[in-house]
Amino acid sequence: MSTFPRISLKPEVTEYLKSVFLNTEVLAAVGHQEAETRFHKLLACLSHPPSYTCVRASTHLASLEEIRHKLGEELKKQVCSSSAEEVSLQILPHPRIPDVLLLPVDGPRPVRQVSSEVVVGAQCGSAVLRGAHVFAPGILASPKHMKAGDVVSVFSDLEGKCTRGATSFQGKRVFVGNGIAEMGRSSLFCTDEPAKGIGVRMVEPLYRSPSFDGVLPNLAFLQNLPSVVVGHVLGPCPGERILDMCAAPGGKTCHIAAVMGDQGEVVALDRIRNKIDRIRQNAQMLHLRSIKAYCFNSTQAVSSDAAHETEGPPFPPESFDRVLLDAPCSGLGQRPNMASTWSLKEICSYQPLQRKLFHAAVRLLKKGGVLVYSTCTVTLAENEEQVAWALDTFPCLTLQPQEPHIGTEGMLGAGLSTEQLRLLQRFSPELIWDQTETTDPLRCRADRDTIGFFIAKFLKN
Repeated sequence: MSTFPRISLKPEVTEYLKSVFLNTEVLAAVGHQEAETRFHKLLACLSHPPSYTCVRASTHLASLEEIRHKLGEELKKQVCSSSAEEVSLQILPHPRIPDVLLLPVDGPRPVRQVSSEVVVGAQCGSAVLRGAHVFAPGILASPKHMKAGDVVSVFSDLEGKCTRGATSFQGKRVFVGNGIAEMGRSSLFCTDEPAKGIGVRMVEPLYRSPSFDGVLPNLAFLQNLPSVVVGHVLGPCPGERILDMCAAPGGKTCHIAAVMGDQGEVVALDRIRNKIDRIRQNAQMLHLRSIKAYCFNSTQAVSSDAAHETEGPPFPPESFDRVLLDAPCSGLGQRPNMASTWSLKEICSYQPLQRKLFHAAVRLLKKGGVLVYSTCTVTLAENEEQVAWALDTFPCLTLQPQEPHIGTEGMLGAGLSTEQLRLLQRFSPELIWDQTETTDPLRCRADRDTIGFFIAKFLKN
């Protein structure tokens, strides 16, 4: 149990991904051995957290240096109140992105397991690997006589097979660190009301990074680095009308409004009501008044009546200066992800929906407007193949350079030209820094060791 595994996937999904990363164009360019190495590195990377925690600073409310100082003071309080060994509080500004702070992650660390074991769900286990404590709803199993104050080892259930309330579990699992129980077993499983709050406070996590629970909620926003890059690539300007088509939970929506200086209008759409409430809450917390959020299916966001003017959706064609289509996707770039139980059919089900959204996006975009398409997955079908399809389907679209461009170029295999691939931005965690590439190790390590992500920027001619 001490070895940290690569991501656990269904065999059919593993073979599918292998065919993507060892496609004919890739093999011709880098050779079979290098392609195979990259594929296995990817599977290993996906189960581990990135080497930096990325914080988007609310620079519309305070300067980056002021937020950096306040964040340092808040995180020092965590160290002072913890019985664990002293934690490094290095907080670094990103060299190229003006509203990003980076905190190095320490791990994997040599943590000795104890005999008392708590089992948590895979989602909870992934959160622990990124610095969270274990909240009570995530606990599936605990020792029969566990009481508050007990030191416990925390394991993540990789296949979702642990029965809630069990006293032990011997299925496929992985160790994520040690903590101190904040609740006894009876408080977790033997009450009428579901338990809330922290169930296990992590004191020796396998990967150490700060907990951001309640830390500067209006100034420091946890967001993966590529997700912050998207907002800057979109390039919103004050006074423009922007559409975020699949907006929940609203991190990119709020970033767009902040980059615009909260001057203009940012329309956020999502199909799920409680997610829209979350966007509105985030906007209020960040003092952003330009955001208007609606519960609406973006595939139906274009009005059939071009002269029909309404405040909310559906909208007349060519209503927006810029459109962000951060599309629903298979999510195979998310990290850490120790296991996925999805079938190949589920993995491949997103392409048609993405294309429906693309049709709506192009119709809603003004002539001369910018469309940014992004996903948090690593497949060709949802990334470069969608770009090739869009360029063929919509002659009015042309690819544009991206700024900042800190990821790699697009992946071979979709028939795009070398020039077109250079205009794309793919964040590929398997291509982690080679010391021969740059004299700036922070920039390269932080920019490459991210979640898997993809960005394409189009101009509507």
